[in-house]
Amino acid sequence: MYNILVCDDDKEIVEAIEIYLSQEGYHILKAYDGQQALKILESEEIHLLILDVMMPRLDGIHATLKIREKHSIPIIILSAKSEDVDKILGLNVGADDYVTKPFNPLELVARAKSQLRRYTQLGGTAKEVSDTVYETGGLRMNDDLKEVTVDGEAVKLTPIEYNILKLLMRNQGRVFSIGQIYESIWNEEAIGADNTVAVHIRHIREKIEINPKDPRYLKVVWGVGYKIEKIEPR
Repeated sequence: MYNILVCDDDKEIVEAIEIYLSQEGYHILKAYDGQQALKILESEEIHLLILDVMMPRLDGIHATLKIREKHSIPIIILSAKSEDVDKILGLNVGADDYVTKPFNPLELVARAKSQLRRYTQLGGTAKEVSDTVYETGGLRMNDDLKEVTVDGEAVKLTPIEYNILKLLMRNQGRVFSIGQIYESIWNEEAIGADNTVAVHIRHIREKIEINPKDPRYLKVVWGVGYKIEKIEPR
């Protein structure tokens, strides 16, 4: 059974989310501000966090920053605002997805399932049949072990970041448009996906490139999309 932590200062919203997710067989833990969420994370094994942005004591943005110092669990941000700036801010600090209030509970359930599926695959509960390794230059991905290294140093990626990199690593030299990346990773139509994909690409670069502003591996093809450069071993 997967443990989902739901954190929102509106208790009615927490209770409603609990009802829908419990019906899917998930175990729900509840918090009503960021400080409570952090305490629960210290004592419980959490597989997914659903976190409101606007909360007392410690808001969702600062809570996400704290959580990302130690944990790579998927985080879905809830925001009462529909402006892109709030969504992008959440993604910038490490959230994997966002849902804007008021939301359709069935959409939230679907997104929760999607994030849990990626997280469990990344964590190794769903092993590949064979040991699949992708390499270019000093960048190496072992998809059986779910490990990424750069020049022998381990790189810690979130599930979304890992899956984007895997898509590009498996198809070295091929350029993927933003829409193709979004639809492949999120499994939904790419409407307004530009900022979402761009933020995750930037995070990946910050982790795998020596100089993210002059990337060696993850290249942009202006007006087309992104690709992983195919570099022959030295």
